[in-house]
Amino acid sequence: MRRFAATLAAAALFAGSACQQPAIAAERIVEAPAAQRTAKEGSGLKTAIFAGGCFWGVEAVFSHTKGVTSAVSGYHGGTARQADYKLVSSGVTDHVEAVKVVYDPSVVRYDQLLRIFFSVVADPTLKNRQGPDRGAHYNAELVPLSSEQRAVASAYLAQMKKSGLWSQPIVTSVEPARKFYPAETYHQDFAVKNPRHPYIQRWDAPKVSALKRLYPSLYRAEFRRN
Repeated sequence: MRRFAATLAAAALFAGSACQQPAIAAERIVEAPAAQRTAKEGSGLKTAIFAGGCFWGVEAVFSHTKGVTSAVSGYHGGTARQADYKLVSSGVTDHVEAVKVVYDPSVVRYDQLLRIFFSVVADPTLKNRQGPDRGAHYNAELVPLSSEQRAVASAYLAQMKKSGLWSQPIVTSVEPARKFYPAETYHQDFAVKNPRHPYIQRWDAPKVSALKRLYPSLYRAEFRRN
C-alpha cells in the first residue's frame, strides 16, 4: 500500500511502500443483491475473515456495521516470521491483508456481511488488486470459518455471477482458513485515528459513506474500537 505514515514513528515503516500513486478513478459502488441463501448460524458470536485490498478500508466499513463486535486488521496465510507490514507490503510473502470480523448473527447475518463487502468494500472482478493498490497481498478473498459460512459464500458468489450486475467476470474466491496474524498496533482503527490521512479521505471514507447510504439499518455512527 503506497501511503503516507500516520505518525513520524510510522513514517519510517511506510517509507518506500507508500500511497504515492497516480490519480485513479473512484471505485465503483455496486449494490450487490440480497442473498438467496441466508445464513443459519444459530446463537452466539461468530467469526469470519475478509480480504479486500487495503485492510484500513475493510476494517473501517465493518467497524461501522451493526452487530460487528470486533474488526481486527491483519495478515492471513504465510508464516509468523514474515507477518510484518514491511515484508507483506513488499509482496514477497504469502500473506494477504485481511480483517477478522466477530459478529452477532442475531443482528447481522454472514450473508448480509457478504452483501456489504461486495457493495462497498471490494470489487469482485479484480485479481490481485483493489483501488490504487497492486499485488497478490491485496487480493479479494472470502475466508469462511465454518461449513455454514462456506456454503453461504459459495452460493452467494454463484448468485453474483448470474446477476449481471458486473460487466467483467467475478474472480473473488472462497479460500481455506489459514493462520491469521493481527497487524501492528498502528494499523488498528486506522481510519478513525487518522480521518484526515489522504488515503483514508480518498479511498476509505467514501466506503463508509456508501454503507450508510445503501444500508442505513445496518449502519452505526460510532466506530467500534477493537
